[in-house]
Amino acid sequence: MNSSLHSENPIETITKHKFLIEVLEDLKNNPKRLSSKYFYDSKGDHLFQKIMALEDYYLTKCELDIFKNQTAEIANLICSDDEPFDLIELGAGDAVKSTFLLQHLVRREANFTYMPIDISGNILSVLKTNLNDAIPALNIICLKGEYFEMIEKAMTISSNRKVILFLGSNIGNMEIADAEQFCSKLKSKLNHGDNVLIGFDLKKHPKTILRAYDDPTGVTAKFNLNLLLRINHELGANFNINQFEHYQTYDPLNGACRSYLISLTEQQVTLGEEQISFVKNEPIYMEISQKFSPSDIRELANSSGFNFVSELYDSKKWFMDAIWEIK
Repeated sequence: MNSSLHSENPIETITKHKFLIEVLEDLKNNPKRLSSKYFYDSKGDHLFQKIMALEDYYLTKCELDIFKNQTAEIANLICSDDEPFDLIELGAGDAVKSTFLLQHLVRREANFTYMPIDISGNILSVLKTNLNDAIPALNIICLKGEYFEMIEKAMTISSNRKVILFLGSNIGNMEIADAEQFCSKLKSKLNHGDNVLIGFDLKKHPKTILRAYDDPTGVTAKFNLNLLLRINHELGANFNINQFEHYQTYDPLNGACRSYLISLTEQQVTLGEEQISFVKNEPIYMEISQKFSPSDIRELANSSGFNFVSELYDSKKWFMDAIWEIK
């Protein structure tokens, strides 16, 4: 194991050890892969902000359309007779969409606590500062860590009814079977009467989807390649990012939009005490961005044990925010 792992404080050492173990396991798979949850260091956060600002990256704009123009309807659907509740956002990021809902709830004097969950301590710190300035009356508790661990922590903090936000089509970063398992596990952590609001990117023209994930300016490519740089910086690996190239696909039949990094040459990468070998043109599977039809979404709710409450669409009907309730 790289000796640099022992120079950090104990909490960071444990985190980096887990990072190393998971990366090694993923790169020893056939095909090789890397987990998209590790995209978001400070540089990854910055690059993703740039992606969201791209003209062809429609997802943020579409969901923002819903949260900006249907805020009162969302609030009415998730509030229950002025009963106190905890609004828990998974993968909160910069909360650019949920801020509209937070402002509305504060204005109507709803009795709630906002609990953003994110694996990135950097983005949570920025988020808390920004929200304290923008909405001083907001009660906010930041939770840094994995989704389900932090939901369990939120349950120990408060017995209030829970409303889970899972925006940005983050559910699409899972294979269909994994999304079903995730939703079933999410249901198991919650109680009767709790709600979830999940954002789904809908199936549409393949070229529209590909433009969103393979921009000509190369920002998305830099975002994917940054994970290799992060592994170099934090785990002492020696990836040469000039020897890898971003490649994007979309299958309009099953709705799977997948990204890869392609090794441009035969090469070896050192990671810890391991040597990872690549043949020329070998892919690293980086991420799936699954697209859904409305019937796919209703089937997912039913199969994972939720009751349908409402479906909210943007003006183009390219995106849906679905609200479900625990049966």
